[in-house]
Amino acid sequence: MTKKVRVLIVDDSALVRDILAQGLGADPNIEVVGTAQDPFVARDKIVELRPDVLTLDVEMPRMDGVEFLRRLMPQYPLPVVMVSSLTQRGKEITMQALEAGAVDFVAKPTSNVAQGLQSMMFELRTKVKIASTANVAHWKNKREELFNAMGKSAVSPSAGTGTPLIAKSAALSESTDKVIAIGSSTGGTEALRKVLRNLPATMPGIVITQHMPAGFTKTFADRLNDECEMQVVEAANGDRVMNGKILIAPGDMHMKINRSGGRYEIALSQEEKVNGHRPSVDVMMRSVAQNVGRNAIGVILTGMGSDGALGLKAMLDAGAMTLAQDEASSVVYGMPKAAFEAGAVKKVVSLDVMAENIFNALKGS
Repeated sequence: MTKKVRVLIVDDSALVRDILAQGLGADPNIEVVGTAQDPFVARDKIVELRPDVLTLDVEMPRMDGVEFLRRLMPQYPLPVVMVSSLTQRGKEITMQALEAGAVDFVAKPTSNVAQGLQSMMFELRTKVKIASTANVAHWKNKREELFNAMGKSAVSPSAGTGTPLIAKSAALSESTDKVIAIGSSTGGTEALRKVLRNLPATMPGIVITQHMPAGFTKTFADRLNDECEMQVVEAANGDRVMNGKILIAPGDMHMKINRSGGRYEIALSQEEKVNGHRPSVDVMMRSVAQNVGRNAIGVILTGMGSDGALGLKAMLDAGAMTLAQDEASSVVYGMPKAAFEAGAVKKVVSLDVMAENIFNALKGS
């Protein structure tokens, strides 16, 4: 008999708590063990009930979800799925929550609430079960000097933790025809931050497909742009892939890289989902294999499922260097594992040294 995923729901609205409890409880593999109206009650129930996963409202009056995560994760690492609003503030807080340790999020419906709620609950049930397999142990005691006991003020963690930026290299100025393609999903927002912050502005163009809904990718790109030496933007049709620039596939849009003379350009579409996703990593990487070939580097980071495995294999077959994140540093070792098992990966490396390995691959070492 499969062990049920034990879930604690944290939301300040009694109505929302009831809706989430009923929706999650409809899955035979999920057991809602309790609810809490705020993080202070949640703190005690976490200790008492020991849930496998927490669902957490982004915006709450006494303490928002981000503040709670910043205090919770270093002391009691627990897989958390955020329930987010589509307001700009909601998007910003959601990105901060992912930086503070949340595994994933779902967005509340804004129109056609009945149908939207059904879709949201299906997504939440799926993500709760994925979150139950997530590895969040690395948050234990992390940045603990920045956190205080519950009820006291906490200092926000700084962006710049991790390995130093790779030294700039004149050799990379010759790599104008290179393209780096990166795919990621669950846990990917933080993995991407860790890699991209450690790359210099002299890098060749980077294209990224991160599984994320429409409306959130621009907020994510804007936050990365504030932290990276490279320019980071949400991709638009016709954008040129060029040195010093990172292009992120918009939510709900497939992104392909086409060749136009001596340039690489972005083409977006809303064709059918691939592997259940739009954007799909496979769609992006297949286009890179076809149009960039051996001048590309492909990278698969943490994520659930197998999206990207066949695309990365196509890149490898076309002569590209291919890298995958290792199991120990992955939040969810699904996509990297699928790519490895498909024979698509030349080298498996820890997230801590991924930036260095990308850099070395460009130099051919």
